[in-house]
Amino acid sequence: MSIIERLGEDVSELVVPGGRLVGSAGHTEAREYLLRRLKEVGLEGYPGDGYESQYEMLGASVVNVLARLPGTNPDLAPIMLVAHYDTCGPYPGADDNAAAIAILLEAVEPLRARNLERSIVFAFFDAEEPPFYLTPAMGSIYFYTHQRTGPIHCTMVLDLCGHDIAVTGLEDLLFVTGMESDPELAEVVKACEPTSGLRTIPTLNRYIGDLSDHHVFRVNRRPYLFLSCGRWPHYHQPSDTPEKLNYAKMAAIVAYVDSLAAEASQHEFVGPFEGYDTIDTELYFLRQTVGPFLEALGFEPRSREDLDVMVQFMTTQFGL
Repeated sequence: MSIIERLGEDVSELVVPGGRLVGSAGHTEAREYLLRRLKEVGLEGYPGDGYESQYEMLGASVVNVLARLPGTNPDLAPIMLVAHYDTCGPYPGADDNAAAIAILLEAVEPLRARNLERSIVFAFFDAEEPPFYLTPAMGSIYFYTHQRTGPIHCTMVLDLCGHDIAVTGLEDLLFVTGMESDPELAEVVKACEPTSGLRTIPTLNRYIGDLSDHHVFRVNRRPYLFLSCGRWPHYHQPSDTPEKLNYAKMAAIVAYVDSLAAEASQHEFVGPFEGYDTIDTELYFLRQTVGPFLEALGFEPRSREDLDVMVQFMTTQFGL
């Protein structure tokens, strides 16, 4: 089976009838599938033998699914790779967020082959969607506060990573925020520039906001990256179905996540948190990835002020 077929199979299995709303039958069915897949790919439990870390909040039974790929030096703080598995309401949630789950499952084997010193924690958080979003009951917030067993070296969060950008010529873009959380992350991002099938635009998190599970790591001043293709017309809609995803793009994101995690494992993150200007790296990637597109629109950004104007224009005109 090809990587495209494996990604498609995982997404299709996770898109259960009635969605993955916390407490629903579909939520349980999808979690059971995820647990089977974690056993198949041979991950250990985090922190112990099992994968499920359950808690009760807001009248709901919530279950974070946590697994670990052990590194050769267990004393080192691990890299954490994150995707939430619940849905907003009774929707299919192919892009939000089955695609990211499939990507992380596919990243296990290439990361295992690297034999890294640092362990990799795969966190499939529950209760990311409303009414839990940004409350103490949110899976990632509860994990950080109550279930985490030690420091996290760096976190990479994936959300809405399965679709094409709805602008002709920019379909293969992936946005990466959080580079500003530690100066070394600029070096990580530059070292992992994709070679084919994907173009990345690293930018400030404030342009997008805390749209996902990276929120708790940001407010606790921990290094993080957030990977997303942004919102699209099928966001939180019944039309968010598997056949609309770009599985070749997702395969390219698998390779990118593998590269990012491996590179980040070799860097020390000592801050200052959000204490440096990322403008040079942002401008470099903009010129490399979308330079001709910006020129056609009359943009030639050279400063933070130019980027502020450009982001406002792109958000208004294209919904990026």
